[in-house]
Amino acid sequence: MVTALIIFIITYALLLLFPKYRAYIALASAIIFIIIGLPFNEAINAIDLNVIMMIAGTMGIVSLFIESKMPSLLADLIISKMPNVKWTIISLALFAGIISAFVDNVATVLMVAPVALTISKKLKISPVPSIIAIAISSNLQGAATLVGDTTSILLGGHAGLDFLDFFFLEGKPGMFWIVQLGALASTFVLAYVFRKYKQPIEVGERTVVKSYFPSVLLVGMVVLLIVASFLKNMPNEINGYICIGLFIIGLVWKLIKVKSIKEALQTLKDIDYFTLLLLAGLFVVIEGISKAGVIAEISKLLSSIGNGNVFLVYTIIVWASVLLSAFIDNIPYVATMLPVVGTIAMSLGINPYLLYFGLISGATLGGNLTPIGASANIAAIGILRKEGYEVSAKQFMKLGVPFTLAAVSVGYILIWFLWK
Repeated sequence: MVTALIIFIITYALLLLFPKYRAYIALASAIIFIIIGLPFNEAINAIDLNVIMMIAGTMGIVSLFIESKMPSLLADLIISKMPNVKWTIISLALFAGIISAFVDNVATVLMVAPVALTISKKLKISPVPSIIAIAISSNLQGAATLVGDTTSILLGGHAGLDFLDFFFLEGKPGMFWIVQLGALASTFVLAYVFRKYKQPIEVGERTVVKSYFPSVLLVGMVVLLIVASFLKNMPNEINGYICIGLFIIGLVWKLIKVKSIKEALQTLKDIDYFTLLLLAGLFVVIEGISKAGVIAEISKLLSSIGNGNVFLVYTIIVWASVLLSAFIDNIPYVATMLPVVGTIAMSLGINPYLLYFGLISGATLGGNLTPIGASANIAAIGILRKEGYEVSAKQFMKLGVPFTLAAVSVGYILIWFLWK
C-alpha cells in the first residue's frame, strides 16, 4: 500500500507540474503498477472502453458539427432577437451553456467566442468579459447530461448511469435540473456584471450553413442514447458503440462529400487523443491503488474527518472539490475520487448519488474560479491573447468567483435536500 501511495502521489505531482505531458505520465505510471504486480489482464480490463469510445465519438461528431457552421447560425439567430449588448452577451453565454450540455466545453467556446469577438469589434468594446462569460457558462453545463463533459461520462461509467438518469433518477430530479437552477442563479450574476452594457446591437449577415447532416448526427446521438437507456440486456459498451458508430457514418459522409481521403481524415485529427490516453492510463493507476487498499484508506480518512456526520462529509467533498478543481485538472481528480466517494457512501450506509453528484457539481464548477481551472477557460484566454488581450487572474476571478459561488451554492443545497 505504501509503495502504491508513493507512486500515486508522485504521479499526481507530475501531472500538475507538467500538463503538456500528462498522458505520458499517466501511461508510465500505469506501466509501473503492472511491473510491481498489477496483473496485465486486470489492468486492461480496468480501462473503461465505453467511456473512451463515448468521448472519442462525441469529439468527432462535434468536429463535423462545428465545421457545418450550424452553431454560428444559431448564435446569429439569437443575436437578432436581443435589444442591447447586455442581453446579447448573456444570451450568448446561455447559448454556449445549452450547446455545452451536449458538446465538449472547449469546442463550445471555439464555436461561440468568434461571435462575441465580432460584436465587440463592431461596438469598440473589450471582448474580455463576454468571452469569459461564455467559457464559465460552458463549464457549468458540462455536468448537465451524460455527454456534456468528460467528468459526466466518467460518472456514468462508474455508477452505471444512462442518458435519462441525468434527468430523473430513482423518481427524483437528476443533475440536469440541478445544473439548470444553478445556471439561473448565475444568470443574475451576469445581469449585474453587465448592467452597464446598454449599447444597441446591429445585426450582420446570417451565417450560411454548409450542411445539416452533422446536426442530424448530433441529435441522432442524443436520441439513440435515450433509446438505449430503455433497452435491456445490451452490451456494457452500448453508449460507446452508438457514439463511435455515428462518427464513422459522419466520416463516410464527409469522404463522399469532399472526395478527398486526406481532408476526410482531418476530422480524425480533431479528436483529443491526448485526453483519451490520459484517461486510459488513469484507469489503470486507479485500479492499482484500489487493489493496494489506498482508496479504502482515503475513504476512511475523509469519513473520520467528518466524524461520520453525513452532512459534514458531503460538505467537505463538495467544497474541497471546488477548491481543488480551481487549480488542478478535474478529469484525473474525478477519476480518482469516484471510487473514493463510492466507498465512503457504502461505509456510511447512505445513497451514493448524494456524494457522486456533490463531487461532480464541485469539481465541474470549481474550474470557473481561476483562469487555469478548466480547459475551456484556457482556450478562451488563448483566443483573447491572439486578439491582443492579456487576461489577468484578477480580471477572470472578478466574474468567475461570484458566478461559481452562486451556481455551486444552489447545487449544494438542492443535491442535499434531494438525495440526503
